[in-house]
Amino acid sequence: MPRSGPLPAAFSLLLATAALLPGPAAAQNEPRINASEDVVIHLYGPAITLQCNLTTSPSPLSASYWVKNGEEIPGTRKPSNTTEYKILKPRAEESGEYLCVFVFSNSPIANATIEVRATPDITGHKRSENKNEGQEALMYCKSVGFPHPEWVWRKKVNGVFEDINNSSGRFFISNKDNYTELSITNLQINEDPGEYQCNATNQVGSVSVTTILRVRSHLAPLWPFLGILAEIVILVVIIVVYEKRKRPDEVPDDDEPAGPMKTNSTNNHKDKNLRQRNTN
Repeated sequence: MPRSGPLPAAFSLLLATAALLPGPAAAQNEPRINASEDVVIHLYGPAITLQCNLTTSPSPLSASYWVKNGEEIPGTRKPSNTTEYKILKPRAEESGEYLCVFVFSNSPIANATIEVRATPDITGHKRSENKNEGQEALMYCKSVGFPHPEWVWRKKVNGVFEDINNSSGRFFISNKDNYTELSITNLQINEDPGEYQCNATNQVGSVSVTTILRVRSHLAPLWPFLGILAEIVILVVIIVVYEKRKRPDEVPDDDEPAGPMKTNSTNNHKDKNLRQRNTN
């Protein structure tokens, strides 16, 4: 008769593990979603349709909706196990991480992710920056497009854009997702003016824009005042020269009598009349 005794430890562990595994019925109740493949947006491309189909539901479905970059898209919630979202005008700002979400009455929600990728598009930057020597200049770029880009700043040297040389320690670059900025402290009029380029690159493509930095002298704030002063000096000189060059006959003589002078012929005529009276 075979000897009965405690089961081997390995066999006992195998039985315990098998008891913890879900049975066929549990596996069948897990939600399953068939979703569209990831999409790349091309410039001037046709409309894009994202689709999700819930093939297995663990409990009655309450609703389905779409989410973009963590926020629910308004107007997409409905009680259907098949849902779609159309991007009518595919552009970089429409790219991102899309989720189709299914809500159940007695089970946790389920979702599937669809990535819509696009080349970065820089939507904001400074075309020019005008500062005085010794001040701080701030240039920035912001973009749309998914995935978030890697940012690089360059400066044009001898007609070629080169990575910024920060040997002086005056250049500071800050990058965060779709935004970057470059600040330059203690501006030098002989070193810092020129064209600066910000470049955004992701898995799909790359784009660049430029900003022109102008650095003025310390005396720049005085230029308007000096210009006004120069105009006043010139005006005074013109007036003085004009007064000195006036013709003498245009200036009245103080010794000249105001009324007309009597001539000698008039006096002689009166004397003649007087002599004739005495003779008579």
